[in-house]
Parts: sequence; structure tokens; C-alpha cells
Amino acid sequence: MTAGVSRRALLIGGAFCVSTISRSIAATRVEIEQFDANGVSTGVAALDKIVKSDVEWRAQLSPRAYDVMRHEGTERAFAGPYWDDHADGLYRCLGCETALFDSKTKFDSGTGWPSFYAPASKHNVVEMVDSSFGIRRTAVSCARCDAHLGHVFTDGPRPTGLRYCINGVALSFAPRGAKETAR
Repeated sequence: MTAGVSRRALLIGGAFCVSTISRSIAATRVEIEQFDANGVSTGVAALDKIVKSDVEWRAQLSPRAYDVMRHEGTERAFAGPYWDDHADGLYRCLGCETALFDSKTKFDSGTGWPSFYAPASKHNVVEMVDSSFGIRRTAVSCARCDAHLGHVFTDGPRPTGLRYCINGVALSFAPRGAKETAR
């Protein structure tokens, strides 16, 4: 034994390190509900969290999508894709293809952004308090890649009363029945 370090201290320290490493590994996995091409749930799976460098995100995303998804920007109202889209299918995260919203929950909010009254699965989105600009709002992000999507408000239609106001540049659209892509 080294001076000043007991066997007990070494054992406790070692257990702490193992516990910390285990939590770190667990934090790299996230439970995501997966959906087939028809929008039917195929179950929840523990998937690797997608972590990329700033350079990798810039290479994958357009400048506008990068600003919104990685720096919590906002596209201009009525300027982004999907705000007036009425096709049947799934809206997926542009960063990782996680199914985020189903067109069956989409509605015209009159705001100029795609709006939904519910996510495809609560597993697939993360909601957190956003106090930027001196306003208390609830920000919405993709659970798998942490991409900023938009905000959720309590002025939506039935049955939830929620309005997920989402930046279209953060989404890709897969028509119902279309062959899935893997990432």
C-alpha cells in the first residue's frame, strides 16, 4: 500500500470508477420507438445515441438546418418545408432518421411552421425548459441526436391541447409505405 491510502479507500474508489463508467456507457444508449414504413410501431429499442463533431454536422446539414438543429435557430414563418404539406406519412429527424411525427397528428396552426398535436412517440422527443429571450417556453429536441426541432405550446387542438411547432428544415418526410432508409 502507498502511504496514506488504505485498502478500503482503493476499493471504494475502484467501485466509484466502475459505477461512473457504467453510467457513461448507459448514457450513450437511448430508448427509441421505431416505426415501419406504414407508421406502425415495431417496438422500443435501445439504440446508440448519435454524437458527431461540429465538422460532421456541418457536412451533413445545410447551413440553415445546421443553425436550427445545432444552434437552436428558427426558420422564418411560411419559408420552410412542410408547413403547408398535406401528404400522408412520417416526419423524421433530418439528423438521424428517427420517426418524430405522424402526418395524422398534423394540423394547420396558421403559424407558418409544421404543427402537430402529438409526437409519434414520447420516447423519440425530449422536452426541456427554454428561457431564452426572456420567455419561458418548452423546447423540443430529437432524443437520439439532440437536434433542436422547435417548441411545444399549450394552445393546440384536441385531443392533447398541444401544438408542437417544428422547424421544417429539421425534418425529412417519408410517405406512408415508402421503403425505409437506415442510418
